[in-house]
Amino acid sequence: MSALKLGIPKGSLQEATLELLARAGWRITLSSRSYIPAIDDPEIECLMVRAQEMARYVETGALDAGITGHDWVVETGADVIELAEFIYAKQRLARVRWVLAVPEDSAIHAVSDLEGKVIATEVVKITEKFLARHNVRARVEFYWGATEVKVPQLADAIVEVTETGASLRAHRLRIVDTVLESATVFIMNRAAAADTWKKEKADNIVLMLQGAIYASNKVGLMLNVRRDDLTGVLNVLPALKNPTVSTLSDPDWVAVNTIIEEAVVRQILPKLKAANAQGIVEYPLNKIVP
Repeated sequence: MSALKLGIPKGSLQEATLELLARAGWRITLSSRSYIPAIDDPEIECLMVRAQEMARYVETGALDAGITGHDWVVETGADVIELAEFIYAKQRLARVRWVLAVPEDSAIHAVSDLEGKVIATEVVKITEKFLARHNVRARVEFYWGATEVKVPQLADAIVEVTETGASLRAHRLRIVDTVLESATVFIMNRAAAADTWKKEKADNIVLMLQGAIYASNKVGLMLNVRRDDLTGVLNVLPALKNPTVSTLSDPDWVAVNTIIEEAVVRQILPKLKAANAQGIVEYPLNKIVP
């Protein structure tokens, strides 16, 4: 039986990715001593790989496909196909930014102020390209780990990834500029993408993952309402498209089913009750496929 060799990111994206795959329908079991997790799909072979190395292994064909950051595709210069972009990161459903940061009291306030300075970062090539675009010459040093501790003693500035900026602020660092915006991407080897079966399998995985992400901050609502009160209830509901309205056994009543943002449920439920809705049920969603 054919199998798609799929790379799962080990490290900061690992937990979020495994959780997303579970909501998409795949259960992955990890062993503390193995980089080869078990998955409940005989058509997929998984391998745990650091996100920083994923694109290289996909490019060479060691993996057919993988999940990693767009930033690492750019940094490695790997020749791979980005099938899809997934807006999720370590902490939340959002893009991440690689930013140029300096100590709060630094005299550096613009990229041009970096001329002749030292910059510490994990993404050397991305940083060098950024400096070249601004015609600035500076020494870029690779540093693995918490770059925040490098300034100001060992470097004049850092290029670090951030989701919220909280860690930088906690280390009394100031953002000067955004070097690169990135998101999680599903990448594929070019030869594997030319294989009809593998491409279809990859596309199906992408579809399910996108559906899981789309549903992640939404819930379903079901309720019953008299026909005479239906207009008032519909005016309360912000629907994904249009609510589904179904006839009940009692012709004077209808059932309403819709999808809404989870964050607004606490404001909407009292309004629905005031509009004479009854039997209101909120339920979680695993996937929404538009």
